[in-house]
Amino acid sequence: MVAIRISRARKAAGMSLRALAEQTGLSLTTLNKFEHGTLTPSSEQLIKLSRALGVRTEYLLRPERAEVDLEEVEYHTHYKTPKKVLDRITADVLDQAERWMELLDLYPEFPIKRFEVPASVPPLITDYEQLEGIAQGVRQDWGLGEKPTLDLFDTLEGLGLLVILVTVPDGTRFDGLAGEVGEQQVLVVSKCVPGDRQRLTLARELGHRLLAGRLAADLDEETACNRLGGAFLLPRRAVRDRVGDHRTALEWRELYLLKHEFGISMAACLSRAAQAGIIDGRRKKQAFVELRKRGWHKEEPGDPVEPEHSLLFEHLVYRALAEEFIGQSKAAELLGVSASQFQQNRSLT
Repeated sequence: MVAIRISRARKAAGMSLRALAEQTGLSLTTLNKFEHGTLTPSSEQLIKLSRALGVRTEYLLRPERAEVDLEEVEYHTHYKTPKKVLDRITADVLDQAERWMELLDLYPEFPIKRFEVPASVPPLITDYEQLEGIAQGVRQDWGLGEKPTLDLFDTLEGLGLLVILVTVPDGTRFDGLAGEVGEQQVLVVSKCVPGDRQRLTLARELGHRLLAGRLAADLDEETACNRLGGAFLLPRRAVRDRVGDHRTALEWRELYLLKHEFGISMAACLSRAAQAGIIDGRRKKQAFVELRKRGWHKEEPGDPVEPEHSLLFEHLVYRALAEEFIGQSKAAELLGVSASQFQQNRSLT
């Protein structure tokens, strides 16, 4: 309904009601009535709202879908993030999730398989050390071996885990969340962070999917998911092959090279070396003290890992267009671009 759309678009734009009133020339009372559903905007008012909010009028008129459901995973760990910012992120996620739902409904048989937990994951996990073997087994089940997973987005989407990228305001502590769109599992990650942080977030959320309901009561879920995520991105055997089975020290350059080979931060590589038994706990602690002294806990040296991008949604929109499930106008709406921009993109000019 229009009321929900206006409220969501305003939050996604990070605007207050007062700011929206100033940009549209509409009164606060009128805008309040729009958002509470006690007054319906006229065509002229809808155009003003869409321009101010940076959305198409079709978005404001699109029916609300009750099927979209998101389960928060990260919000509770970032309690210092202002509610206004979280509202903005949530509004963006819900908009994209709804477009995914519309896209799913276009296909007689959706061309992506449903995500399933591999049979190799045991029903009960009683020790963190088991997670190394579980990560190895999952990689084998999915045919990943021990080589770097260079395109994690593509890998996860191929397994039935849809990835949604959101824009997060500067300085906001937010990595991701997980949820469902219909029967499809969805992972949400910030597009505003380096690739190594994106990848570890997604691997951790994968851990939540794999370990749900399987951890013994004395195991902490976040700790387990972090451990599994690290082992999934940088397997024990792989890190031992690169730096050896036992070391008294590691060069920072070694960690930097591992970072860019496997797309995982230097700090995470250091943790993986300790978890693999290559260095002991004392040397790990010393290394992390030095890492903090150098300020690398905030920003690591050298070139960052490039962020990843998801092309699946766009690909499926164009596929639906080619199959004549939709026309150009609907395709542009799903992609969130103007008709002219869509035509330009379509013609590759």
